[in-house]
Amino acid sequence: MRWFIYLGIILLGALLLSQVIVLMDREPLPGDIAYDHDNWHIHIPVLYSLGASVLLALVIGWLRR
Repeated sequence: MRWFIYLGIILLGALLLSQVIVLMDREPLPGDIAYDHDNWHIHIPVLYSLGASVLLALVIGWLRR
Protein backbone atom coordinates (compact mmCIF):
# COMPACT_ATOMS: atom_id res chain seq x y z
CA MET A 1 0.00 0.00 0.00
CA ARG A 2 2.93 2.37 0.63
CA TRP A 3 3.98 2.15 -2.99
CA PHE A 4 0.73 3.89 -4.00
CA ILE A 5 1.82 6.88 -1.95
CA TYR A 6 5.29 6.81 -3.51
CA LEU A 7 3.82 6.49 -7.00
CA GLY A 8 1.52 9.44 -6.35
CA ILE A 9 4.42 11.57 -5.11
CA ILE A 10 6.53 10.65 -8.14
CA LEU A 11 3.69 11.39 -10.57
CA LEU A 12 2.95 14.71 -8.88
CA GLY A 13 6.64 15.62 -9.02
CA ALA A 14 6.81 14.69 -12.71
CA LEU A 15 3.75 16.81 -13.44
CA LEU A 16 5.20 19.82 -11.65
CA LEU A 17 8.60 19.34 -13.27
CA SER A 18 7.05 19.14 -16.73
CA GLN A 19 5.32 22.49 -16.16
CA VAL A 20 8.59 24.06 -15.00
CA ILE A 21 10.37 22.81 -18.12
CA VAL A 22 7.61 24.26 -20.33
CA LEU A 23 7.91 27.64 -18.58
CA MET A 24 11.69 27.66 -19.10
CA ASP A 25 11.14 27.56 -22.89
CA ARG A 26 14.12 25.25 -23.27
CA GLU A 27 15.97 24.77 -26.52
CA PRO A 28 16.85 21.31 -27.82
CA LEU A 29 20.08 19.87 -26.44
CA PRO A 30 22.82 18.70 -28.82
CA GLY A 31 21.88 15.02 -28.35
CA ASP A 32 18.20 15.52 -29.15
CA ILE A 33 16.73 14.24 -32.39
CA ALA A 34 14.66 16.71 -34.41
CA TYR A 35 13.11 16.22 -37.83
CA ASP A 36 11.30 18.97 -39.73
CA HIS A 37 9.19 18.25 -42.76
CA ASP A 38 6.73 20.44 -44.69
CA ASN A 39 4.11 21.13 -42.03
CA TRP A 40 5.07 18.80 -39.17
CA HIS A 41 7.87 18.50 -36.68
CA ILE A 42 9.16 15.55 -34.62
CA HIS A 43 11.34 16.21 -31.59
CA ILE A 44 12.74 13.36 -29.46
CA PRO A 45 14.45 14.70 -26.32
CA VAL A 46 17.07 11.95 -25.85
CA LEU A 47 19.23 13.66 -23.21
CA TYR A 48 16.25 14.80 -21.14
CA SER A 49 14.91 11.24 -21.24
CA LEU A 50 18.25 9.82 -20.10
CA GLY A 51 18.47 12.38 -17.32
CA ALA A 52 14.95 11.62 -16.14
CA SER A 53 15.71 7.89 -16.22
CA VAL A 54 18.82 8.32 -14.07
CA LEU A 55 16.96 10.57 -11.64
CA LEU A 56 14.08 8.10 -11.38
CA ALA A 57 16.51 5.21 -10.77
CA LEU A 58 18.18 7.19 -7.98
CA VAL A 59 14.85 8.04 -6.36
CA ILE A 60 13.63 4.44 -6.52
CA GLY A 61 16.95 3.19 -5.13
CA TRP A 62 16.70 5.69 -2.30
CA LEU A 63 13.10 4.66 -1.52
CA ARG A 64 14.03 0.96 -1.37
CA ARG A 65 16.65 1.52 1.34
